Amino acid sequence: MKERSGKVYLVGAGPGDVGYLTVKAQQLLTQAEVLIYDALVDAQLVDLVPKNCLKLDVGKRGGQPSTPQTEINSLLVKQCQQGKQVVRLKSGDPFIFGRCTEETQALIAANCPFEVVPGISSALAAPLLAGIPLTDPVLSRCFAVITAHDTQALDWETLARIETLAILMGGRQLGEIVYQLHRHGRSLQTPVAIIRWAGCPQQHTWTGQLGNIIEQTAGESLSPSVIVIGEVVGLREYMRSPLVPQASTMSWGLPAQTQEPDKVEMCLLQTTAKQPLAGKTILVTRSAGQSSQFSDRLQQEGATVIEMPALEIGPPTSWEALDNAIAHITDFDWLILTSTNGVDYFFERLFAAGKDTRALAGVKIAVVGEKTAASLKKRGLQPDFIPPDFVADSLVEYFPSQLKGQKILFPRVETGGREVLVKELSSNGAEVVEVAAYESRCPAIASPEALDALQNGTVDVITFASSKTVQYFCQLVRAYLPSDWLDGVCIASIGPQTSKTCLQLLGRVDVEAQEYTLEGLFQSLLGIDTASPHPQ
Repeated sequence: MKERSGKVYLVGAGPGDVGYLTVKAQQLLTQAEVLIYDALVDAQLVDLVPKNCLKLDVGKRGGQPSTPQTEINSLLVKQCQQGKQVVRLKSGDPFIFGRCTEETQALIAANCPFEVVPGISSALAAPLLAGIPLTDPVLSRCFAVITAHDTQALDWETLARIETLAILMGGRQLGEIVYQLHRHGRSLQTPVAIIRWAGCPQQHTWTGQLGNIIEQTAGESLSPSVIVIGEVVGLREYMRSPLVPQASTMSWGLPAQTQEPDKVEMCLLQTTAKQPLAGKTILVTRSAGQSSQFSDRLQQEGATVIEMPALEIGPPTSWEALDNAIAHITDFDWLILTSTNGVDYFFERLFAAGKDTRALAGVKIAVVGEKTAASLKKRGLQPDFIPPDFVADSLVEYFPSQLKGQKILFPRVETGGREVLVKELSSNGAEVVEVAAYESRCPAIASPEALDALQNGTVDVITFASSKTVQYFCQLVRAYLPSDWLDGVCIASIGPQTSKTCLQLLGRVDVEAQEYTLEGLFQSLLGIDTASPHPQ
């Protein structure tokens, strides 16, 4: 009797959920006699094999005991030579940053027949499931998929010029990735998304910028994850289906069978009943590309959040004044930074001049606001002074030294900034050198989703975190809205100056943060009367 011949199938399991498995892969699993699988393979896939199938877990995870690759190769050969139908199940696609080449070479050397079955790589699936297109006719005409397993082997100079990057195995190397990309010219304002456990019920996505993503994910486990870097990340907010519930417990685009609608609906009812912002729709005006951490906090308390970029931040008309000031930085006694944008652009030009933070050794730094201070601390610097009220107007009142004779560098917005601070510093004897570090402008169009919500009267609260967002918001929407569009809408402001602009342009302010920060604004919103659909 002729001896039965075995065969090895090197099968891609896809990103996670069984719904993303190919039909052929599913057929092979149901017929497998031996299953040799990776650590990241979903348990549902393992359950597809027959009860008498021999299941061998050879998964590899960073920092944990792993099966040596030579042993995996030997297992494949041994089981095949015994006449078994072997499925080697690998997460994602077998040939995307796996060790499939070594395994096929071992099988060829042993004269064992094999077949490779493609799978959906997490490099492609994770961005899609987070609502991020890897390509776009304007923002991303190409993308690169890389592994950060060995960051020293990568050509960062070339990678920094590619519009979109999808990075695998980068959770532990996030700091190095940020450092290398910025070092080779990538702006700290470049949008970043980190998608953990893509395609699984526990999928979670963080979004931010190159300059703040480390802070946002501090203390979080980022494995397994796909990191997407590029302007396309900003398209995520426009890629949400209006029929998908906006709840943190649900992943964008998960297959219907994983959502179990009845259970999800019950879970949402149980969760939102205890949340202070349940039933509220909050329109968040913000800078384009800004971190959505504030929105995430609101959603966690039950709110439906619509984000509307009402401000665009970009470089000034010329870098000449800022670059000249940096070239003579030792001439200054103080550096004043009043926003995270000022911090980002100042240090971008400092590094572009071939300098680093050591150039500021003899310069004291004053900052306005906790976020500005946090942005400075990320660069390893502690501010010498933070005014207690978190507003620029209190900086002079509480300044820790005599201003007379002090030379102060003030990188600021190019146009439209308030002049009070400079006047008060100068009137107290300081020499203030103002330089344009960035420019803010009104976006070309308003968010269609935001306009629809305002026109339909479904917005309960509008939040403003700066005077300019109020100005540009009005400029963007007033032509499209009826005269009574503000009836029943709560206007929430981050502080006195923003409130003043709200009064001028909108006629009232309903909520003002006691602490003039986003956290203070968040806390003030928790006290809104949720019994009324439209707070007065």
